[in-house]
Amino acid sequence: MMSILDEMGTANRQLIVMGYKITRQREATLRVLFENEAEHLSAEEIFMLVKKNNPDIGLATVYRTLDLLNELDIVEKINFGDGVARFDLRSKDHEHMHHHLLCSECGQVKEIKEDWLQEMEVRLEKEFGFKVSDHRLEFTGRYHKCANKSCKKVRKAV
Repeated sequence: MMSILDEMGTANRQLIVMGYKITRQREATLRVLFENEAEHLSAEEIFMLVKKNNPDIGLATVYRTLDLLNELDIVEKINFGDGVARFDLRSKDHEHMHHHLLCSECGQVKEIKEDWLQEMEVRLEKEFGFKVSDHRLEFTGRYHKCANKSCKKVRKAV
């Protein structure tokens, strides 16, 4: 597993290769994303965390940075049905985006890192001549602890 500095270095090299400069604002936004990788933060949440160490940064700058990172496939813009765009880092270890479990009761989001759809991709290409470039899979349901009302709400129900 790579350290945050290694991950940031990889993302910075990707920016440079695509012809973009490494600005203080981009580095600050990337750092927040890597430090909070499991959180699936919204742009506003990212902005508030970036602003702690960079009080002069504006919300529009964070939005532009996130749009750029999304365009370059460094992050994925996702929506879990709650009307809020969230940002999830793309792993260079995996060809495709990872999958998610969404609890409709407590709002908890868990990641599944394994790619369960490889066989289906091979079949789609073989049978339909369709080469899959990416996929996302979300399972919506409820954890047993939530069905028993023994869980605490993580985030508003999705």
